[in-house]
Formats: sequence, C-alpha cells, structure tokens
Amino acid sequence: METIPRHQCLIYDGPPSRGLPALAAMMREKLQQNYRCVYLNSPAMVAGMRSRLWMEGIDVAAQTARGSVLLTSDRIHLVEGRFDAGQMMQLIETSLNEALRDGFTGLWATGDMTWEMGQETDFQKLVEYEWRLEKFFQTHPALSGVCQYHAQTLPREMLRHSLVVHPGIFVNETLQLLNPDYASAERLTAAIAQHAELDAAIDRHCRSGA
Repeated sequence: METIPRHQCLIYDGPPSRGLPALAAMMREKLQQNYRCVYLNSPAMVAGMRSRLWMEGIDVAAQTARGSVLLTSDRIHLVEGRFDAGQMMQLIETSLNEALRDGFTGLWATGDMTWEMGQETDFQKLVEYEWRLEKFFQTHPALSGVCQYHAQTLPREMLRHSLVVHPGIFVNETLQLLNPDYASAERLTAAIAQHAELDAAIDRHCRSGA
C-alpha cells in the first residue's frame, strides 16, 4: 500500500467556507496525534475555523493556550505586500523546529494561497515556493499540510502549476489521494503543456469538493 504524501493540495470552488468542515476534522485528527496545527487565512475565515473547531468538540481557547492550535491572519512573509518565498520558507522551518522543541510530534499547517499571496500576481514565485516546500517536505518527515487553492480567485495557469507540484490531493479528512498529475521538476514544462488534461483534473477536484 502506497503512503499518501504529506504535502497535499486542495483545489476548490464556491465559497471559501466550503472546505472548513473537512479541514477542521483533519485538524482534530492531527491534534489527537499531538501535532501543532496552524491555520492561515483571512480574518473572516479564521473566525469561521474557530467556530468549526468548537463544533468538532475542540476547546479552542485551551488548545491555543497549550500552543497546539494557532489560527492566524498574520502575513509576515509578505515584503511590501508581495509574496516572498524565502520569508515563507524561513517561517515554516522556524515553526517546525519550535513545534518539535515544544514536545509536539510535528507540525501540520494549512493556508489559502489567495490570502498568502497578498498582492502578488507573479505565479512563477508560487511555483518556486512550492518546489522549495516539496523539497523541504522530503527531508522533514515531521511536517505535513494542505495548500488551499480557490479556483474562482486564482488564475487558471496558477491552478495548473499548483496541481503538478503537489504529490498529494486532499479531498477530506478521510480521503487523501496520490496525485496522478504530479510531475518532477525535470518534467514540469511538459506537464504544464497538457492544458486540457490539467483543466479537466482541476474541474474534477472542484466538483468533488471537501
């Protein structure tokens, strides 16, 4: 049985709140495994996640005080409003090291790229970040997470790149899949050229939802 990759993407359409139930349930599972869990999104979505975690039976205040839950809208990885891959990678590495130092099994993180990218419109920066992140995942087994991509707010070209650079697909808390469209760095150009196939896959993921 193949192991589902720890670096996963969630491509969705409709209201951003659509994925909250599945992500909250996944966070509950990771908390039970003694992971520190981080959720990065807009203030409205952070409030929504807090409410959803309460519905999952999680004492958010207690878990926050313990340091096991961090719900945040902070975007300290932005430089003058623009996405900085180096800053983001440093933030992830520091957060993982702190989680391990504090006695957690590891770090599970999820964030919505529409919020994370800020004013950035250069999708090549996102591609650079995701490849650096995937390499980091490969050498740091205590890290796992879900990168969220909203099909209605991100360019289709960015969605195509997001699909091919993630080895795993997040559907919901009980279903994560190997990504058949994942391509190595050496095969990236050829994979991206298959627009029709990638667009069809993106549409399927949007229909399946969380």
